[in-house]
Amino acid sequence: MRNPCVAHRGWSGRAPENTMAAFQLAIEAKDVEWIECDVQLSRDGVPVVIHDYNLRRTTNGRGDVRSWTAAELASLDAGGWFSPQFKGESIPTLEELLIAAAGRCKLNIELKTDGVRYPSLEEKVLQLIREHHAEADVVITSFHAGALHKLRGLTSVVRTGLIVDGWRSTLIEELEGLGADFLSIGYSKLNGERMEQLKEAGIQPMAWTVNDKRLIRKLTLLGPELLICTNYPDRWKEVVGQERVSGTMSLLKGW
Repeated sequence: MRNPCVAHRGWSGRAPENTMAAFQLAIEAKDVEWIECDVQLSRDGVPVVIHDYNLRRTTNGRGDVRSWTAAELASLDAGGWFSPQFKGESIPTLEELLIAAAGRCKLNIELKTDGVRYPSLEEKVLQLIREHHAEADVVITSFHAGALHKLRGLTSVVRTGLIVDGWRSTLIEELEGLGADFLSIGYSKLNGERMEQLKEAGIQPMAWTVNDKRLIRKLTLLGPELLICTNYPDRWKEVVGQERVSGTMSLLKGW
């Protein structure tokens, strides 16, 4: 399908972000090819799925993620803030998500690191990917170029990608230097010329985070290879589905 959908933190427009409820909704939607998630380490070194370094916004816990063990994190309520319907949803481990998504959805795993915290994050995540034979079904991304450089020293198989919220003239050169073939970029920074440069360099782009149907439609005009990262896969489907029907009708008229 053109412009594959990436469910941002799962189907986070319908269920609490980065929980199994949100991931299952995306996994069960047959047209969603990708799930984006955020990974950190618990105090005891377990890769867990949560966006913020601090627990306050999306759980009933307090303090930093890295101050809690995986078992303690699993006991927190990560769904009640979103809706009473999801009270009791827990912070999942990356392993839980890998098991649930296997053979059904690819994963865009964002490493949440600033280069100082989580010095073993890359190794721990890569170990899980290997244990679950998911090398061909993931891309590991990060804002921190150092994490990607470290990963490339650990594996030549798993794809990697840089996350940016701006364009710079050296960007493609930086990606090539990191051995990365994936670019996660704020949607407003893309245009036809930049898409062409990425295509020529063999870099797969993903636009984030696009929730407005008019913007999704505009982005699809940049090329069918552009991944659309959204909190609302239903909105993506409505736009891409309409374009598919429109294209089919055009072909029939010319038949």
